[in-house]
Amino acid sequence: MTGMTLEAVAASCGGKLYATGSADSETTATVAGVELDSRKLQKGYLFIATKGERVDGHTFIPQAFEKGCLGVVCEKLPENPAGPCILVKDSFKALQDIASYYREQLEIKVVGITGSVGKTSTKEVIACTLAQKYCVLKTEGNYNNEIGLPLTILRIRDEHQVAVLEMGINHFGEMHRLSQIAKPDVCVITNIGQCHLEYLKDRDGILKAKTEIFDFMNPKGIVCLNGDDDKLCTVKEVHGKRPVFFGKGENCDIRAVEVENYGLEGSAAFVEENNQAENNELWQIKIHVPGEHMILNAMAAVTVGTVLELTHNQIKEGIARAESIGGRSHILRDEKLTVIDDCYNANPVSMKASIELLDTARTRKVAILGDMFELGEDEKKLHYEVGSFVAQKSIDVVICIGALSEEIYKAVKAGGGLCCYYPEKKEMIADISRLIIPGDTILIKASHGMGFSELVTLCSSHTWL
Repeated sequence: MTGMTLEAVAASCGGKLYATGSADSETTATVAGVELDSRKLQKGYLFIATKGERVDGHTFIPQAFEKGCLGVVCEKLPENPAGPCILVKDSFKALQDIASYYREQLEIKVVGITGSVGKTSTKEVIACTLAQKYCVLKTEGNYNNEIGLPLTILRIRDEHQVAVLEMGINHFGEMHRLSQIAKPDVCVITNIGQCHLEYLKDRDGILKAKTEIFDFMNPKGIVCLNGDDDKLCTVKEVHGKRPVFFGKGENCDIRAVEVENYGLEGSAAFVEENNQAENNELWQIKIHVPGEHMILNAMAAVTVGTVLELTHNQIKEGIARAESIGGRSHILRDEKLTVIDDCYNANPVSMKASIELLDTARTRKVAILGDMFELGEDEKKLHYEVGSFVAQKSIDVVICIGALSEEIYKAVKAGGGLCCYYPEKKEMIADISRLIIPGDTILIKASHGMGFSELVTLCSSHTWL
């Protein structure tokens, strides 16, 4: 890490440094990395001891020093510590303050990505695209919140030229704090959908919460928005500058035309810039991640790549190399079954997109659908609407699991579709041998809390066939 001594760490988070000896090297050595998990510590790292519901990191301070950590940030001083400690009031707040300070020292370009649906997929495509020119650090896994984002920023090293950061929230004020930590140079918002309605109330609330990403962005930075979204297209100006809009609509600055959907094999489109097809040669992009909705994610990558001065060939190559990741339209194939693993999360928009993807399959189509969480007081109505949408498609079998998904079941049945309902996952598993047959294409989709990854493992192993 660049210039992060224990003295600098203490100053950045308002902590008090307690050194154990007189040697200047104790407090002036540079921190090699930062961890909250004592199991991941390496020599020269800073350990931030946090208190969780089940585990108190303060109990692991002796082990941290045994592993050679340079120092510890803590809320209470241990007895006879084996190394320097920085005492703070709140270790989680200290983590955020340290990351914010560290970000200020860096000249790296930061791309911040948020939205209701497609944040992770868009992050992956943008990172893969920018990697054709730059050394890129990206958010890994679900490190997109007020703990994960600071840890990601603290992973930035001298060799990195661009950081692509996913920023996820479910309450007002969270994005404001994330923006203060990340200070993005480029802001991307994928869409404003129906998610976290329990806390954000409606789509206008979601728009307000998501656009807090602008609060601490570089005033000279660029905002890239999905121009096909009816809420985002109302954003006319940010810090005195017009956003750059991407999408399929005629009002978009960077637009996908002549879109071809190859179903589970991906999709392709030609790119038109600034609505001037007659003056600009159209160029084609191909994305191998399934789902026509991925074209919009690819267009976000085209827009960010253009802003950061990649060539058309570099952008095309990066998008073509992008791959799906587990839990997000990830295709698992063998000679018996095709499984669409999309069980990481769900809301009405992403659920419908996944159903549309399944509908492109050329085999018997099975949808295993579970509850969508955090939808607020209209949760039953929104599940029923998803069921009505499913009933309009040519899905052969719909399997609904969970209390809320009974509404999906009711709507599919009302529409004349073949559907079965199970209150709990274990009941469906007991019946699986009569529900799924060789050759099926199976969509598995629900909110993460439903634990549908178990069904992905079960279906991909298909030991009952």
